[in-house]
Amino acid sequence: MRKVESFVAAGGKELVLSGINLGRWGRDVEGSSRETLAGLVRKILQETALPRLRLSSIEPMDWDDALIALMREFGGRGLARHAHLPLQSGSDAVLRRMHRRYRPWHYAEKVRALVDAAGPDLTLGADVMVGFPGETNGEFEETLAFVRALPFGYLHLFPFSARPGTPLHAAAKLEPAVMAERMAKLRALAAEKSESHRRRFVGRPLEAITLHMPAALAERGWTTALTENFLPVELEGCQSANRLVRVQINGLSDESALQGTTLP
Repeated sequence: MRKVESFVAAGGKELVLSGINLGRWGRDVEGSSRETLAGLVRKILQETALPRLRLSSIEPMDWDDALIALMREFGGRGLARHAHLPLQSGSDAVLRRMHRRYRPWHYAEKVRALVDAAGPDLTLGADVMVGFPGETNGEFEETLAFVRALPFGYLHLFPFSARPGTPLHAAAKLEPAVMAERMAKLRALAAEKSESHRRRFVGRPLEAITLHMPAALAERGWTTALTENFLPVELEGCQSANRLVRVQINGLSDESALQGTTLP
């Protein structure tokens, strides 16, 4: 809380809570002083003057009822309507081999609950891994179908890479050509999902925060920003970073970034 308050005092407008196993924060504390992530988030939203709080990656099963309720209560009003739930695979068999704590239907239930709480403007993201040892063509197709069925706004895609010293280091790996083909299919699907999600906001106003400008964009006289629901947007004119602005979305760039203008 002291860090949040000092961030606000220094003029910070948007703060991101991040960490390994973020959703399990507080569970290692014994006794009556034990806290939860949901309790911390509520405390920040109610007891500080922070304009916007964003949550980074949280495991599917750690989106408990209390945390989802906060998205319903504060989503778009202090809490960013953005949820990143690691998926890894849409195949039940692969998730079991990974020793993941959730099944595909568990994941889908959490997504439905989050969309119901935050509304359709929620931007949903996930990590997806390709080529986990033993992944068959059928299991990969299950992942494709699962991803296609959910309202993802973006995906982080990774080919499997064994870590030395782990049981899977010596596991059989996919042929490079097969890995490349599967990655290409997922990249195409991810691009399709991302563009479809972003097009829904063309012609609409959104809240955003200005970011530090890449040199190439600054030379063109544009500013890069991030909307409250985690969409990259390029704004006409040069503006300093860390400004909360309301923007009108006018269209998409060739790279599928939203483009817009700042509203008064």
